[in-house]
Amino acid sequence: MVAMGQSAPSAERLTTADGYLAEAWADLAAHDDRLRGLAVEVRFDRGVAHLTGEVADLADLRLLRDLVGRLAGVLGVWCRVGVAGRDPVVVDLGCGATKQWPGNLGLDIYPAAGVDAVADLSGSLPLADDSVDVFFAVHILEHLIDFLPLLDECHRVLRPGGVLHVMSPWWRHVNAVADPTHVRLLDVQTFKGICGQRPPGTPRWYPLHASCDGASVFADLTPLPPDAPGPSRGHLARFFD
Repeated sequence: MVAMGQSAPSAERLTTADGYLAEAWADLAAHDDRLRGLAVEVRFDRGVAHLTGEVADLADLRLLRDLVGRLAGVLGVWCRVGVAGRDPVVVDLGCGATKQWPGNLGLDIYPAAGVDAVADLSGSLPLADDSVDVFFAVHILEHLIDFLPLLDECHRVLRPGGVLHVMSPWWRHVNAVADPTHVRLLDVQTFKGICGQRPPGTPRWYPLHASCDGASVFADLTPLPPDAPGPSRGHLARFFD
């Protein structure tokens, strides 16, 4: 979370902090027996941890995400890790000409160089149930009058253990209002509502991580099965008031 009125960190500070995070992770990986032998690389870019490589099962991947996310200063944990020999299926929503990672499937309402399929993100996604491991919604939710149907579609399409990565302008930063195509304002607390009590039968989310750096809001969400318990109050207190 971020204090009210706090300015965004400078690029120099973020780069310096990335060096600290890399050292902190290397020290943890060297001394935690659970991490030894895992063929995963962790790289930090402006506070976002990028995980690549392969693990034997989803439990290893969940452990990695959790441990990286506990490091002070990590804003999000973006993951492209194979599980048991299968490469992840990663989809960029509203990608335009630029994808978060080469090889991602790009969806956008307008055709462009990076778009693999044209789709209206306010409607049904042209993707099968339980077919995607990772969604990126980077600077897209603020453009939708109602983004909850898109989140419900992501919930439908994500495989068990899959993750939706969100990045949007923070409502108190000028970037949130400088673009006239922005129609929604977001805060970390927005994701508390998304992950909180919702009507019966509504898709439910578990927050793996949520943060704000004074300019952008980040959230990593994973779908909850209908009968699974929700996040504990202690877990929610890590991210939300």
